[in-house]
Amino acid sequence: MANRKATYSEFWPYYLQEHAKPETRYFHYAGTALVIGLAVFALMTQRWIWLAAMPVAGYFFAWVSHAFIERNKPATFTHPIWSLISDFRMFFLWLSGRLEPELEKAGVSSRAVANDLS
Repeated sequence: MANRKATYSEFWPYYLQEHAKPETRYFHYAGTALVIGLAVFALMTQRWIWLAAMPVAGYFFAWVSHAFIERNKPATFTHPIWSLISDFRMFFLWLSGRLEPELEKAGVSSRAVANDLS
């Protein structure tokens, strides 16, 4: 539990540091977009069973990226609610072009290159 943070303002920079590689963030964006798409689809069609696919879609992309790209443990295991909030925060900051300053404040180079996946 060494990575436990007392406040969300402490957690947010840590979260960004755990998503330092752009490829990791891209996987998260894909998962978050799919989650939003599933929610919209379920609401529009009233096929509520699709809501059950939302956690699977979101976590699949996130956990794959942490295992094979970032090579760290997802923050979901220590801060599940803050991680969920941060996934959406990162996604919408990225969409609006405002993520870069947040990455810089957290000490993350947004241009970081992923290590060889081999």
